[in-house]
Amino acid sequence: MKTVLVSGASGIVGYGILRSLRLSAEDIRLVGTTIYQDSVVPAFCDIFELAPPTSQDGYLEWLNSVVSRHSVDLIIPSIECDVYKWNEHREAIESSGVKVLLNNENLIELCHDKWLFYNALKRFAPEFAIPTRIEGSYDSLVEEYSLPFLLKPRCGFASKGIVQVANQAVFDEHKALLGPLLMAQPIVGSCDEEYTVSGFFDKFGELCCSMTLKRKLSSEGFTQSAKVAVLDGATSAMRRLGRAFKAIGPTNFQFRVHRGDLKCLEINPRISSATSIRAAFGYNESLMSIKYFLDQQRPDPPCTRSGRAVRYIEDHVFL
Repeated sequence: MKTVLVSGASGIVGYGILRSLRLSAEDIRLVGTTIYQDSVVPAFCDIFELAPPTSQDGYLEWLNSVVSRHSVDLIIPSIECDVYKWNEHREAIESSGVKVLLNNENLIELCHDKWLFYNALKRFAPEFAIPTRIEGSYDSLVEEYSLPFLLKPRCGFASKGIVQVANQAVFDEHKALLGPLLMAQPIVGSCDEEYTVSGFFDKFGELCCSMTLKRKLSSEGFTQSAKVAVLDGATSAMRRLGRAFKAIGPTNFQFRVHRGDLKCLEINPRISSATSIRAAFGYNESLMSIKYFLDQQRPDPPCTRSGRAVRYIEDHVFL
């Protein structure tokens, strides 16, 4: 039996990973952690551990003690702060013998700052890059990007903090943050042409398999509804980007179609929020991760089903 720990398990990614692993026929013992005592996590795991905040002193010691106490084989981060904390201390964590599901160290750092990622993407594959600036006046940005354009956090996730600039007053309210915290981009494509594409890469950055969903976002920035889709050019784009960035393991790409061309909104170097939807259609990247990182089994393209999925709120009752 293998023991797998999933952090941040009270969030949509975390319990999505746990539910995906429950779908498999593998004998896996699941440990779920969260900072919230009153959460749904115990419904989806065998062992529940209440975690301290990732930023708190002593967090790594707590994590190592949980890993040791439950003889954990693999730990999977489901929240951004854990990805960055574990990446910073991956050698210390792995010294205990546990495997850590983390992507390429440099790719994680690049994706943490979207301005750095843009410059790397422009260097490796400029045709997929969205024009981006961290300086400029309102008039110069309007001239280059037209109205409306976007101000995006350089460090952020789930579309949080994005400002749509439609006039001078909105720009003036945020212009002091342009550069240090925000960057400017034109709006490319439309919400109706947005795709979340997840690929699994081996240690050489070669694409093993992938799955594409055409999606609509919730107000929180996560996938609200999705349908299995085919996106022309996505496979070749992911192969090129995977090799360029040396991706490894589950890696999520956000694409939009703009005037017939693919544009990469961002890369999430981890399992993303639509993972339980993908698993329901036969693409179980969490199980692939266990087999690859623990058993050295390179995943073959799975047999997936077509269909659509809609997310909704439901109750879980503990008796």
